[in-house]
Amino acid sequence: MSILEQNLKLLKKHQVIKQGHFILSSGLHSEYYIQCAKIMSNPAIAKEFCKNLADKISKTIDVNNITKIIAPAMGGLLVGYEIARILNKENIFCERVNGKFSFRRGFTINKDDKILVIEDVLTTGKSSLETYNAIKEYEAQIIAEACLIRRNPNISKLNNIPIIALLDVEFPTYDANDLPKHLLHIPAEKPGSRDLKKNS
Repeated sequence: MSILEQNLKLLKKHQVIKQGHFILSSGLHSEYYIQCAKIMSNPAIAKEFCKNLADKISKTIDVNNITKIIAPAMGGLLVGYEIARILNKENIFCERVNGKFSFRRGFTINKDDKILVIEDVLTTGKSSLETYNAIKEYEAQIIAEACLIRRNPNISKLNNIPIIALLDVEFPTYDANDLPKHLLHIPAEKPGSRDLKKNS
């Protein structure tokens, strides 16, 4: 069994891949949702997946050039920390403030930083591009992005930033006005964190 097959088997075993009707963070609809939080909730599984991703990163780029690892909250937070721990790099994160990614909590970026961006799941790259914009305000260089799962294997680069994906898992996505018949009568869930509102 290949590493890809082993990882896919683990995803299914730990109910990372959910089936139903979901609205993704991108706004697209899908019959499948990848809940990477289920990976990171199990330390042994998280360690295995992140070690495999770190190995792939090390084989793809010169990790000695990396000065910081940055992940967007919430999805990339734990993955970013674990990759930073394995590669022994400084780890910070950006978070939404009034709908825009910003750096808080005393985190700083220097103009000469060489940054690796980490995500959990990459679908359209919308969150990644927002993260890039937050970083570029400091004029730092983004050398690559890495993710556990890429839902669209055709995205090999974003803004000329190379994407390093551990797994490519391709599921169809749909616009809200172009749903297939079998999803029309299934209530849609929105499990992502992009538009969460605080309960009163």
